[in-house]
Amino acid sequence: MSKAIVFLADGFEECEGLLVVDLLRRGGTEVITASITGSTTVVSSHGIRLFADTVAEEADYEAADIVILPGGLRGTENLAACNFVRQKCVAFAAAKKVAAICAAPSILASLGLLDGKEATVHPHFEEKMPGATLTHGQVAVAGNITTGQALGAAIPFALELLRQLEGDEKVEKVRKGICF
Repeated sequence: MSKAIVFLADGFEECEGLLVVDLLRRGGTEVITASITGSTTVVSSHGIRLFADTVAEEADYEAADIVILPGGLRGTENLAACNFVRQKCVAFAAAKKVAAICAAPSILASLGLLDGKEATVHPHFEEKMPGATLTHGQVAVAGNITTGQALGAAIPFALELLRQLEGDEKVEKVRKGICF
């Protein structure tokens, strides 16, 4: 079984974070939600208060295969301001997998992780993607880095991550189960 860590910041886009968690778990991936707020309480972009599994600093990164960054304008700003998240993205890009959706790929671009690589991002953030070759598609995979365009791409993004972590058979099972 693969293991994923999804960073949650105040202001994260609910569907981009929780849909990914849901579909990965349906496919058999162990998913840990990790709050960067200093407590397990996180408030989403539309004011939904929820509890993460742990705080980011206490998650087991050694056992994880991927770190995932959901978007949302304020959520992305908060993730980008978190040195711990930036350090983990760099480390996972070097040795494991990293994924980001909506505005969050701009964080990866700011770290130089998308230089010379195909990527996608919410259209309003394209100017914050220097060095990346923008595909304008729903999902872009460049080696061990996966990016998703926006909320409308959350299901294809999650299914691509599931494919990478658990294989095509699990993707088809989940796809059929959700009638997608």
